[in-house]
Amino acid sequence: MDIAAKIDDLGKPAWIALMILGFLAYWPIGLGILAYLVWSGRMRSWKYARWHNEGRERMRSTMGRWCGGASRGYSSGNKAFDDYREETLRRLEEEEREFKDFLDRLRQAKDKAEFDQFMSERGRRGPQGPEPQPQA
Repeated sequence: MDIAAKIDDLGKPAWIALMILGFLAYWPIGLGILAYLVWSGRMRSWKYARWHNEGRERMRSTMGRWCGGASRGYSSGNKAFDDYREETLRRLEEEEREFKDFLDRLRQAKDKAEFDQFMSERGRRGPQGPEPQPQA
């Protein structure tokens, strides 16, 4: 059991006492505890906080099914759809890899063209040292 759960078992007065002790010891500690209490919802009524956390867990599981459903290892229960999804994901990953390779070759070609242009301009001018300063 973690520390927050142990303090939750003691109740809201324990959190308030901990926050006050934190402010007395070193004010950033108290401020950090206060921020944690507000962020985690522990400053609301316990009944609301419990309901809120249950709703948050339901939302996470739903979002996991919606957003994480495209991940490997997740089964929708429909074998034909799962096979189609796996094939589509494999094809998209292959296209992504090919596209990245294409972009790399394109960058290399552009760099080579710029370098060749630089070398041809330098060759026309000849290898010169620093330009002489005009005498005043």
